[in-house]
Amino acid sequence: MSQYQFGVIGLAVMGRGLALNLAEHGFSVAGYNLEPEMTQAFVAEGLRQGYSVAGAPSCQELCQMLERPRKILIMVKAGAPVDSVLDSLLPWLESGDVVIDGGNTHYPHTHARQDRCGAKGVHFLGMGVSGGEDGARHGPALMPGGSREAYRLVEPFLTAIAAHVDGQPCCAYNGPAGAGHFVKMVHNGIEYGDMQLICEAYYLMKRLLGLSAGEIAQYFQEWNKGELSSYLVEITAHILTVEDPGTGAPLVDKILGEAGSKGTGMWTVQEALSQGVPLPTIAQAVFARDLSCSSGVRARMSQQSSPAAAPAIADRAAFAEQIRRALYASKLCSYAQGFDLLSRAGKAYGWNLDLGGIALLFRGGCIIRASFLNQLARVYRAQPELENLLLDASFAQVLEDYQQDWRQVVASAVRNSVAVPAFAASLSYYDGLRDPEGPLNLLQAQRDCFGAHTFRRTDREGVFHHPWNG
Repeated sequence: MSQYQFGVIGLAVMGRGLALNLAEHGFSVAGYNLEPEMTQAFVAEGLRQGYSVAGAPSCQELCQMLERPRKILIMVKAGAPVDSVLDSLLPWLESGDVVIDGGNTHYPHTHARQDRCGAKGVHFLGMGVSGGEDGARHGPALMPGGSREAYRLVEPFLTAIAAHVDGQPCCAYNGPAGAGHFVKMVHNGIEYGDMQLICEAYYLMKRLLGLSAGEIAQYFQEWNKGELSSYLVEITAHILTVEDPGTGAPLVDKILGEAGSKGTGMWTVQEALSQGVPLPTIAQAVFARDLSCSSGVRARMSQQSSPAAAPAIADRAAFAEQIRRALYASKLCSYAQGFDLLSRAGKAYGWNLDLGGIALLFRGGCIIRASFLNQLARVYRAQPELENLLLDASFAQVLEDYQQDWRQVVASAVRNSVAVPAFAASLSYYDGLRDPEGPLNLLQAQRDCFGAHTFRRTDREGVFHHPWNG
């Protein structure tokens, strides 16, 4: 039987794209899917392209078709399906083989699966994959974590198929155990923040400026030429120009405003809470999706009160520029929060994550790819121990320059009953970081009053308790 270099289990959109990507780069690939027709579709497409591909009818036969040490990528739905594949796979694997989970797995599960495989001497990598269908097929961002030996064995394959920016692959070893899936989780959290901020900018232009989808698209097209240049801004500009085939109206105006999610944003917020890392922009982005699904309550509430009338803004272009500045300033806060979580969790788990290197990974292939990530990478390369991205002089100056416009946008939204939870949370995060005093001295006094939780003083060292009630 022919010996193939790489195996892929799970040949739906992402798995098939990655398998064909590997084959296109000259690797021989064997694939297996529980539904035989999907295996057949992969083989047919690969052969049509002239690639060296084959299908296997079972995990056992897939293992028999692969050269040793075997290298197998699992691309199935996160959770129980991954364990089911391992149940079928492990009896046929040998010490030194490498298994990669490329799904959106919650990183603690990666720890457990690594231990399970390790008991048999099988290497296990948890790898974040970002880029969607097009990225999988033509160049994703890859975030592997696990043993260095395992990564060494698969590195030539992964770096070949990853997106490349300035000649460098958007793929690098992130750290041991669940580090790869952790980085992908935070990537997705930042993605939640980015998307919500863009949606709020769109809605402000729609509600306060009265612009059509096509007019808003023109602004996003222009913004994508400057500091907001990114994949998400690019596709937003395109989406707003697409017409509904049935009515000729902008398709976006026909889409119900209820947003779905797959859990990675929630995991990011939960992790931030457990690590004590403030993540308000990303948290509000998650909550905004949850609130959007309360359609019955929203419908009844809208009947009980009327929103304030939108103002007649004479200079639309000037206000749109203020929105652009508010969007960029808020985006910086969202990334600062995400990278703060990466830094603190990396230290807590002993991963010592390379923040500059992670920023470079995000430059291509992934959903949050953006031109400003080059600058972010330079900042962390020059200051690897930087406590918060907003302490960097260049980013701090941008926020200082943009803050009045940012405040004007949030204030206008509040006055006119337009919810901008991510814009407002970002601004509060910025103001909270800049205030060396804050109101929580009172909160600590309350805690000490009702629960003797003690407090520290501003005028001398030590921990104190006061008999507030006697």
